[in-house]
Amino acid sequence: MNLSPTLKYLFASASLLASFISPPLLAADSEANVVDKKVAALRLAMIDADAKALKALSSPMLSYGHSGGHIENQAEFIEKIVSGKSDFVTMDLSEQTISISGDTALVRHILNADIKDGGAANTIKLGVLLVWQKQQGEWKLLARQAFKFPPPITQ
Repeated sequence: MNLSPTLKYLFASASLLASFISPPLLAADSEANVVDKKVAALRLAMIDADAKALKALSSPMLSYGHSGGHIENQAEFIEKIVSGKSDFVTMDLSEQTISISGDTALVRHILNADIKDGGAANTIKLGVLLVWQKQQGEWKLLARQAFKFPPPITQ
């Protein structure tokens, strides 16, 4: 097939542009997959009350915010889960999005869970923002903030 010089230039330009754009996009997709797996591991560690996994997944500088306004550091977060003061019986995450910017990942999702807080059974539905940071080559949970959804508007 004979291509005009203009078409050859356009194909060459498009190929060159794709070579610059594709690697960063593929890297972001790859990192998003890694973060997604970290979120899944965090979910299981919370359900299983696995102190070792919770510590490995979170940063020593963790700021863990609850929907009621209470904030915990890493040690307080782990202790509350492991002691059973906050017991996640089930936890489902939906509508998750992951955005990567350098060494920071923002994860948003809806958390539906059956819990026992202080032994009292409850079902919760919360919005959650997780901030993950790449520290020494590993994604660590740096911050978490849960929020309550506003009540539905009735007319």
